[in-house]
Amino acid sequence: MGVQATNLVLALLVVAFISFRGAESRKARLLDSFEYSAINCRAHTASLTDFGGVGDGTTSNTKAFKDAIDHLSQFASDGGSQLFVPAGKWLTGSFSLTSHFTLYLHKDAVLLASQDMQEWPVMKPLPSYGRGRDAAAGRYSSLIFGTNLTDVIITGNNGTIDGQGAFWWQNFHKGKLKYTRPYLIEIMFSNSIQISNLTLLNSPSWNVHPVYSSDILVQGITIIAPITSPNTDGINPDSCTNTKIEDCYIVSGDDCVAVKSGWDEYGIAFGMPTKQLVIRRLTCISPYSATIALGSEMSGGIEDVRAEDITAIHTESGIRIKTAVGRGGYVKDIYVKRMTMHTMKWVFWMTGNYGSHADKNYDPNALPVIQGINYRDMVADNVTMAARLEGIAGDPFKEICISNVTIGMAPKAKKVPMDLHRYRGDDERGNSTTMWHATGPRA
Repeated sequence: MGVQATNLVLALLVVAFISFRGAESRKARLLDSFEYSAINCRAHTASLTDFGGVGDGTTSNTKAFKDAIDHLSQFASDGGSQLFVPAGKWLTGSFSLTSHFTLYLHKDAVLLASQDMQEWPVMKPLPSYGRGRDAAAGRYSSLIFGTNLTDVIITGNNGTIDGQGAFWWQNFHKGKLKYTRPYLIEIMFSNSIQISNLTLLNSPSWNVHPVYSSDILVQGITIIAPITSPNTDGINPDSCTNTKIEDCYIVSGDDCVAVKSGWDEYGIAFGMPTKQLVIRRLTCISPYSATIALGSEMSGGIEDVRAEDITAIHTESGIRIKTAVGRGGYVKDIYVKRMTMHTMKWVFWMTGNYGSHADKNYDPNALPVIQGINYRDMVADNVTMAARLEGIAGDPFKEICISNVTIGMAPKAKKVPMDLHRYRGDDERGNSTTMWHATGPRA
């Protein structure tokens, strides 16, 4: 009876917001037109051992990686190059890539992130963030980094990159870090990027972070981190255009996929949205976060997102939109279908009072636009609450369509699994908000 009642209310939401159906089909045609070329062949190749690399798990290979890539960079205009990492355990600090380049890991190759902080250069904060995420100062360069590149492939026969994150998590919890923790892979201001067929373990923070870039394919990636590890987001496309994420398995201490575009006044000023994003065929586990999160740093805008054929297991929420007063920007034209969820706290969650700000200089009049949100063809079981929708006073979230959704409630679920109402309140910083809680008629 509870499931039937929940389905009835979801059907009524479709009637209320049926005008969005036209936008749904229009965006689907646009996003289906994406094409990606196969992995490139390179005219020149070398092995890390050619540059003094030692795969014993204790010798630093930071210089070997830098020397190898510096040498191979001369072939960018002559058919490109490939660096092969053989079987072994290759300890290394941060290193940067070059254009028209492939980094290829043997199936038994393991890159081990160094715990010597001298091997992690410090960079300025991202301009669309204005500060580091962990600390106001700069940030440590990612383990594998690149900027202003074109035609870069990071791949392997399921080789492994191990961030050895426990060292960083402990220092983060103790407040000992002056700068934001490094990511495993970050590519910025670049185009034609492929990251595929790898296993990523224990990242210090985010795993894969393409930012200010275009034409990106993330495919066949396995990401694993302890479910209690801090901020170990899986894949975070950030102010990127034309990105495809597919066929990945993610176990994370934070959002499995987090779509971003800058933070408060800095993201508004930078003004680079994430758009034309396809996410499909993922399996995700994250008991304390979302399968797919849109925001909270969305001040440059997020639009034209299609997600389909997603499986979530023991995850806090299915799709979560995170925003707040001061964010500005927008989340619009979002289309999610064929999602299967097992053991969830919430299936749908929209948060208008997320409350985390870069600093105190954000504009309280910068209100986000949430519009054109379409969820359909979903099944969930063992759910605590069907939905939690929290809006912003004077800033309604519009054109929300939820259709053909079946939700089975957990034995100890909330007694009211789908009940749409609003009330006024203040968030943690005193901003007036309007709260919408979608749960449902009593079972």
